[in-house]
Amino acid sequence: MTSTQTAEGSIQDQILKTVRKSQDVVVEALQKWTNAVQSVTPSFPTLNLPYADKLPKPEKLVINAYGFAEQLLAAQRKFAKDVLQVTAPRSGHGDEA
Repeated sequence: MTSTQTAEGSIQDQILKTVRKSQDVVVEALQKWTNAVQSVTPSFPTLNLPYADKLPKPEKLVINAYGFAEQLLAAQRKFAKDVLQVTAPRSGHGDEA
């Protein structure tokens, strides 16, 4: 592995580590806030909304959204790879004139 690739990987690792830490801090803060709000709010009666049981659960929406994003990213990756392959210079195939 070249030093450029090593440096790139190290920078990416640091960015991912920072993102994960910040996400953990947000989740922890939300948990504390949720606990505080729940301790001071009264229980609300269950509402019977028509067709509420037909709506997707938030977890399912997140799973579907990220699944779609993964498919989109894979398609973009393939497209970029195909473009690079088509536009890459062909050495030794009559390039010398």
